[in-house]
Amino acid sequence: MFSKYDIIVVGAGHAGCEAAAAAANLGSKTLLISMNMDLVAQMSCNPAIGGVAKGQIVREIDALGGYTGIVADKSMIQFRMLNKSKGPAMWSPRTQNDRMLFSYHWLRTLETIKNLDFISDNVIGLIIDNYKIIGIKTITGKHIYSDAVILTNGTFLNGKIHIGEVSFSGGRIGESNSVGISEELREDGFEVDTLKTGTPVRIDGRSIDYSVLVEQQGDAEGGKFSYTDTPKIEKQRSCYIAYTSPEVHETLKKGFDKSPLFQGRIKGKGPRYCPSIEDKLIRFADKDKHQLFVEPEGWNTVEVYLNGFSSSLPEEIQYEAIRKIKGFENAKFIKPGYAIEYDYFPPTQLKNTLETKQISNLYFAGQINGTTGYEEAACQGLIVGINAHLRLKEKEPFVLSRSEAYIGVLIDDLITKGINEPYRMFTSRAEHRILLRQDNADIRLTPKSFEIGLASQERYNKVVSKIEKTNDLISFINVTSTPSPDEINDYLSFKDSSCITEKCKLSKLILRPDIHINEICEYSQPLKKHIEEISADEETIEQAEINIKYEGYIVKEKQLAEKLRSIDNMPLKTNLDYFSMTNLSYESREKLSKIKPTSIGQASRISGVSPSDIAALMVLLGI
Repeated sequence: MFSKYDIIVVGAGHAGCEAAAAAANLGSKTLLISMNMDLVAQMSCNPAIGGVAKGQIVREIDALGGYTGIVADKSMIQFRMLNKSKGPAMWSPRTQNDRMLFSYHWLRTLETIKNLDFISDNVIGLIIDNYKIIGIKTITGKHIYSDAVILTNGTFLNGKIHIGEVSFSGGRIGESNSVGISEELREDGFEVDTLKTGTPVRIDGRSIDYSVLVEQQGDAEGGKFSYTDTPKIEKQRSCYIAYTSPEVHETLKKGFDKSPLFQGRIKGKGPRYCPSIEDKLIRFADKDKHQLFVEPEGWNTVEVYLNGFSSSLPEEIQYEAIRKIKGFENAKFIKPGYAIEYDYFPPTQLKNTLETKQISNLYFAGQINGTTGYEEAACQGLIVGINAHLRLKEKEPFVLSRSEAYIGVLIDDLITKGINEPYRMFTSRAEHRILLRQDNADIRLTPKSFEIGLASQERYNKVVSKIEKTNDLISFINVTSTPSPDEINDYLSFKDSSCITEKCKLSKLILRPDIHINEICEYSQPLKKHIEEISADEETIEQAEINIKYEGYIVKEKQLAEKLRSIDNMPLKTNLDYFSMTNLSYESREKLSKIKPTSIGQASRISGVSPSDIAALMVLLGI
């Protein structure tokens, strides 16, 4: 009934969509299979994309030719650039999105891709022959064959939902879970464990008194994720901020004796940086209030997401507590908050391509690798889609280093360090974050993607043009003098910047913290004319300004990254017998044997492997 595919992608969440799109766009005959194709790329948690470090990942996905940024732009209802008061390495774009439009645009996008087929069915098993994947089995009795399989099952593998003393099977509330794959892979020698996540209540926005809440508007100038020509948002919906109170906390505590979290019914560990409201009351017992974000779920829906009020307490306790929040006295529930436990595979069982070590051509991406967040899942999906295709074509794998992308940091952290709680990306995880800014993701990554055939010629040409115009503008600013002191000093005084007594190079003024190229243009006709002549857009001007202001830091960071890259590039064979290397500590031999690092750099980042062990290893191997 079904012809053989090159690649089968199981699950149509954020990882699955990016994986299927990348593989098919590269030319592999691809099947995307999901229990319900009407629920593609669901925003199961908050209706937002990006944020601190996550926004950088979305721009990297876009630079590589993925679709998350494009879909986010088409479905956004608000845009904010976070951390603008800090340096550009910390700037992080974030959109509030229409949840239904986000899913709609993803499905429409997938349907335009050649080589991509869809099936709604439940995958209950894998077909494996001599430690190689050759297909899948579905609950309806289908056996569908392929050369590679990508699992992106999210929270559906043996998913179990908890609301107070009530527990039931489910991958999301209202959707069944997936049984069979975990058990089968455990029998094949895979380590399988359990994690927990949760989601807050959804409330009828008509029952909220917004007049007593703090309004949070989007950026007046708007913004977007994609480097393509997606339009900037013209109108925006506001979010709001509310607060809990001691009275709210006391009400919540009444339900602790029925909490599955505190009564031991939930075994999986939850995300440290997104705890449930009841967990917050224990961990931050000294706080008498917690901030809540009131986020609309779209343009034309009354449904509102109460970010910060994740809970698995009994529904009646949630309801009573929420009605004691200022502005929520008459709140009506659409969905209660709930916790969900699900199976995941500790990611140290993966290669740097996210292919499993035990079974060839089997790939994992997303929450089944222990990550949390749409963005973290989507970037993994993109990378496995690329690598599954490249492997089938017998081409070199596509691996990003820690100095090249946040995506590289994420994957290296997963496969090298492993996890014991849901992994979330932060800027602090990236040691080269001054190089990995959201503004230069296209410069860093689009040429690499173009080289493997994913990024289009149009994208590549646009990046080349941006680089040329940026360098041209910087060169012009470096050799062009400022206007006379009489012409520029009023502006400098207004900016609380020291006045000049004689002309200097424009670059000297741009180095000052609060002086910007766009503003200087109003006083320097030569600069304004040059920008018009080279048709420099906002992105080019921003890129030039960042490079001028932070040139010293960027140069030092590049030099450091190059030194570390030389260590990272020292290869290690994956079949080394570490247990025979008695000069290494036993813990080091044990960890190295489990992880099987591919380079000295990766080995040095394994928890439990000391610098002295690395030195001894290099001596033993004659490096």
